[in-house]
Amino acid sequence: MMIVIGIDLSGPSNHKDTVLAVFEAQDGKLKFLKLRRNISDLEILEEIHLQSQRDEMVIGIDAPLSYEDGGGDRLGDKQLRQYIVSLGMKSGSIMTPTFSRMVYLTLRGIKLTREIENLTSQNPISLVEVHPGAVIGSRISQEDLEYVLKYKQEFPARSFIKNWLEDHHLANLPSFIDEESHMIDACAAALGAWHWKDPCFKPKWLLPANPPLHPYDYCC
Repeated sequence: MMIVIGIDLSGPSNHKDTVLAVFEAQDGKLKFLKLRRNISDLEILEEIHLQSQRDEMVIGIDAPLSYEDGGGDRLGDKQLRQYIVSLGMKSGSIMTPTFSRMVYLTLRGIKLTREIENLTSQNPISLVEVHPGAVIGSRISQEDLEYVLKYKQEFPARSFIKNWLEDHHLANLPSFIDEESHMIDACAAALGAWHWKDPCFKPKWLLPANPPLHPYDYCC
């Protein structure tokens, strides 16, 4: 068994749009266990500590977990942007970590990973940076890609994505998951982290960590 957590992170002052979803890898699917919304850093750490006592854990975080020294795109930002454009997605969903709209999210992502690394757990915890939209877009059929382009704004697209996730990868999702895109993104972040960690799968796109400045893999 493996515990898989997906976190859709927002800036430090925006707990409202932060979502954490907990799954258990079982029989080739992720079984939904729990979802928490409007969650602070301390509550995230408490939930991770609680779940990590049960088994090995992998955490996929939708936020920059590093930045480019000197500013601008990281190598992963450039390469992932090229990859999603090749799928038919829009490049604007991948923003530079030091961009004014992103810098506080980047700060929270880096701070949170440091705190997770310092948690005391009897089971190993792995961390990976994940782009949820790219996780979905790289696995959904080309004819259904239009829903990936619209799910941030439109409920029918989120409803379609929720059903697609259940049909292909995730089990027992609650009916309210499609109410907002942050919940879809937390689930997709878990899916990306699971495929990155589980040897039975592999990510659709991966840039390996390059310590010390970029200490985590980046995938979808």
